[in-house]
Amino acid sequence: MIDLPPPGRFRPPRCWQRLIAVAALWLLSFPAGVHAATDFPAETVQRGQYLAVAGDCTGCHTNPRGGAPFAGGYGIASPLGVIYSTNITPSRKAGIGDYTEVQFASAIRKGVRADGTHLYPVMPYTAYTGLSDDDVHALFAYFQQAVAPVDAQSPKTHLSFPFNLRFSMVLWNALFLKDSRYEVDPSKSPAWNRGAYIVTALEHCGACHTPRNLLMAEKTDRAFAGGPVAPWYAPNITSDPISGIGGWSQREIAQYLKTGAASPKSQAAGGMAEAISDSLQYLHPRDLDAIATYLATIPAIRAGTDTGPAFDHGGPAEFEAAVRGVDTGEGSLANGAALYSGNCASCHQPTGAGTGGQTFPALFHNTVTGASRADNLIATILYGIDRDAGGQRAFMPRFDDKSYIQPLTDQQISDISNFVLRTFGNPDVRVSTGDVAAARKGH
Repeated sequence: MIDLPPPGRFRPPRCWQRLIAVAALWLLSFPAGVHAATDFPAETVQRGQYLAVAGDCTGCHTNPRGGAPFAGGYGIASPLGVIYSTNITPSRKAGIGDYTEVQFASAIRKGVRADGTHLYPVMPYTAYTGLSDDDVHALFAYFQQAVAPVDAQSPKTHLSFPFNLRFSMVLWNALFLKDSRYEVDPSKSPAWNRGAYIVTALEHCGACHTPRNLLMAEKTDRAFAGGPVAPWYAPNITSDPISGIGGWSQREIAQYLKTGAASPKSQAAGGMAEAISDSLQYLHPRDLDAIATYLATIPAIRAGTDTGPAFDHGGPAEFEAAVRGVDTGEGSLANGAALYSGNCASCHQPTGAGTGGQTFPALFHNTVTGASRADNLIATILYGIDRDAGGQRAFMPRFDDKSYIQPLTDQQISDISNFVLRTFGNPDVRVSTGDVAAARKGH
């Protein structure tokens, strides 16, 4: 048994005293609450913040229902089931506070956490693998030093067999992860290269706009040709003038990314509205122009069913007088025209022309109503729009079961959709009640 000296009586040797004094001065040289390993230059942290915004980290890692910034817990719908985002605050209990920079880089570039657990590719590490070392360093500095730690654990992701076997991602990564950094193309301009870096790596646009195969990997031979995202459809953004955005000017593209609207062609909703509200609107104008420069050169991919640009369809129509006050014998809202008049015409106008400044957009010459598929039209009616970007608020109420106005049935939404398509948009597209029911379940 060792006899300890009485409290306050122990005096270490003189050499120990010197070492303790030096250590105390060293520790006091750091601000309270800041670990020495996270004492990064202010300009590095600021750059990391810009990159985190450009990478739209908050879009997945912040629960929109009152969650703390970057504390995770947001349920992301996928074909495999709901996947919950993780806490990426510098919390040592629940977040990434104990990560080294090497472990941080492995997580965002390879999809492997510090404990060796593999992430699902809903975390776009297949795009982030292209990030430069300098940008990874700046992101690490920002998340470790400038983000408030939150000790809340995110809900656990529980997928059905065999998708719950995370170690299977080792094989998936071997097949589909190209672990390499973005390489500058010397034959292209600096603006093009900057745009390519943002689109393919930082903003990971292909995660939504590229279709996926049966194993949920992006089809690289159809890059940016469009793909389903829950009830929405991320459209073709290749340079094709019919199926893609080849008929858009670079000014229109930059305006859309900044404000969510390129009147009258298109208005952002769903995940794209979130990306613009949380990320794209804050990018420097040079970066927005760079994105537009690169998008204009993406190899064109055309859908075989498309015969003209989506924004070329339709025109104003006069029908209001024929349905006002008319009783069909089955109730006044028993057909698409009457439903449109009662639920839509007050904002989009009886003629479908929208308002003068397009705060409420026209329904003709519109990529949503003129598209070759009706996913986004159905989802917009069901879930509405609430976008705040470029100093402008865009709002459309939702008409699903959470509507505070009047929920619409699957049949009613089908009737409205078909009326709008036939009258203002692509008349070759039809919406069934089954399409609406699927969109309700897919959200």
